[in-house]
Amino acid sequence: MLNTGATVLASGTLIQVDAVDYVIVFIYFGFVIGIGVMASRRVSDSMDFFLSGRSLPAWVTGLAFISANLGAVEIMGMSASGAEFGLPTVHYFWIGAVPAMLFLGIVMMPFYYGSKVRSVPEFMLRRFGPGAHLVNAISFAVAQLLIAGVNLYLLGSIVHALLGWPLPVALVVAAAIVLSYITLGGLRAAIYNEVLQFFVIVAALLPLTLIGLHRVGGWGGLTDKITAAADSGVGPPADQQLNSWPGQDLSGFGSPVLSVIGIVFGLGFVLSFGYWTTNFVEVQRAMASDSIASARKTPVIGAFPKMFVPFITIFPGMIAAVLVSELARVKAGETVPGGSSGDGVTYNDALLLLMRDLLPNGLLGLAIAGLLAAFMAGMAANVSAFNTVFSYDLWQTYVIKDRPDGYYLAVGRYATVAATGAAIFTASLAGNFSNIMDYLQTLFGFFNAPLFATFILGMFWKRMTPTAGWMGLVAGTASAIAVWATNEWGPLNLPGQGAAFLAASTAFVVDIVLSIVVSLVTTPKPPAELAGLVYSETPRDQLVDAEEATYPWYRRTVPLAALALVMVIVLNIMF
Repeated sequence: MLNTGATVLASGTLIQVDAVDYVIVFIYFGFVIGIGVMASRRVSDSMDFFLSGRSLPAWVTGLAFISANLGAVEIMGMSASGAEFGLPTVHYFWIGAVPAMLFLGIVMMPFYYGSKVRSVPEFMLRRFGPGAHLVNAISFAVAQLLIAGVNLYLLGSIVHALLGWPLPVALVVAAAIVLSYITLGGLRAAIYNEVLQFFVIVAALLPLTLIGLHRVGGWGGLTDKITAAADSGVGPPADQQLNSWPGQDLSGFGSPVLSVIGIVFGLGFVLSFGYWTTNFVEVQRAMASDSIASARKTPVIGAFPKMFVPFITIFPGMIAAVLVSELARVKAGETVPGGSSGDGVTYNDALLLLMRDLLPNGLLGLAIAGLLAAFMAGMAANVSAFNTVFSYDLWQTYVIKDRPDGYYLAVGRYATVAATGAAIFTASLAGNFSNIMDYLQTLFGFFNAPLFATFILGMFWKRMTPTAGWMGLVAGTASAIAVWATNEWGPLNLPGQGAAFLAASTAFVVDIVLSIVVSLVTTPKPPAELAGLVYSETPRDQLVDAEEATYPWYRRTVPLAALALVMVIVLNIMF
């Protein structure tokens, strides 16, 4: 262990820190609160609070777009899956993210931004009416509270590991920090903090990868150690951990063919497109852009750093599985006491334990600040999206209408406080999963997969009716829950994340089939009401920025997207 000398070690801490680490963390917190205070001076109405006045350039919203997702999923979840499954985890990025992000930028953002809606559920209201809108708004709000709880649970775990505070106390303190700057500055504070957090996260995690690879003898040494462990019966076979395809242990399917189908269709199409193209947490960042061209480029710009995130999340997880003795024992099937929660070491502890064993003081403080940044970015994204949907789509639409703008601005701030309190409660649910990705993929299958089915069919088929919109959503969600239940209590028994892939695929198919059947026996909206909402009914000049054609290629959406697609194909071939 490299952490030597005088330390400040509270009873029960997982990581030993000294004064320099605390200084780095407190300096970071100072910047976070300062950004919230500065952003509050620019908040004059609800549009400023919820959508930052639609005034931000593409490079800011692009980095915020990816940073908002650099929360529990990317950091702890992906490192946990890297430790458990190995290289197949890269599918969450190269198959399960980048293609959908490019599709969002090229095809769907013109509809979102051009229609001037304030949220994704509001788009549903205009396309399908109040039935689908209410179902989507409620399900989205619930999902954000659950996912905010994931980020808060892991954020509290870091504080617990750092200071030795009881986890409930750590949860409240961590929530208060996020609450302070979101309540002050709204989305603008969240976005500018997300840009800062992106650079802090990279600066924190990149040294962990480089030092870890050096310690194991480079990539060749890592493969040798994983192979040796697998040959001794620890973990999946080495060839499955060291090759991204066919990824049977990740998908839960024993057949290589079924595994590839499950990953490509379940993860790469249904879960991925369902998440990236309809999740308001991400779309909200693009909606804050200053033009339709910037809105389209936002997810495309985000795709470039996204494809390289595996090297600072998954690779450290793989390194931890062979370098950290406690994690190697967990992978061998043992129960190891301790861990960030105090209830036993799990794969979610991979990064923390690797930091403990590899990083010297100072660099350790930077790494802790990076993890705190990641979890605050994720939770802040969930809370800022929740307060928008609650205020605009639920309270203003169905509870109290036609009040002055300042009233809804106040409602948004109250909703922020309430969401933070609810996240403290839902954080306890996340602690029941040894791999947080299992929990998150289950939630995405419930909420995002049927929503994507409704969106994609309604956007490209003008015959789809409002009745089909809400009925498809309800049936799709119910079918995903049914698949999950049969896997939990029988007769299904899919390991890994196969149940989540199957639930999402089932939800998608059920939603599509039922929506088509219902649409054929119910009345659609008149074509005149579908302009800006359905592809065939929207004039092309409403879908693009006329000035973008004059920009150099590296500032245009389609050439940038083509470059990103080529790069991600190369990465798939290499690994």
